[in-house]
Amino acid sequence: MKYGNIILEKKEYVYIKRILNISGYSGDYQIQKSLTKFFEELKTAHILDEEDMPDDVVRLNSVVTVRSDNDWERTLQIVQPMDKDLKNNKISILTPMGTALFGYSVEDTVKWEFPTGTKALEIVEVVQMEKDKNLDLHL
Repeated sequence: MKYGNIILEKKEYVYIKRILNISGYSGDYQIQKSLTKFFEELKTAHILDEEDMPDDVVRLNSVVTVRSDNDWERTLQIVQPMDKDLKNNKISILTPMGTALFGYSVEDTVKWEFPTGTKALEIVEVVQMEKDKNLDLHL
């Protein structure tokens, strides 16, 4: 891992902690497992001010290109739960893929358990989109 631990911007960290507390009702075992693992990663995360955030770290609204260990490649955007749109490759931070990638950076390889099994994902590219200044708590 390039930076030692995952990295989050302060406002996004507060937002994510809040939605993780609210999302505890999910009945899907795989989603709960991913959220629990993500919650554990947050305990050792580096929390930075906006101006100190590296550009290559996956954040809310980042467009991320990932390559799996079996050579497929996919580009998607990590978004707030209310903004998810699978047809446009926008996935919620609360999905297994969203929690797997969040806070990691370009060249990191993330091993995560998905509904189809454990996969290793290499982060190939991260493009920062416009930041949401007013993070909503709509789930």
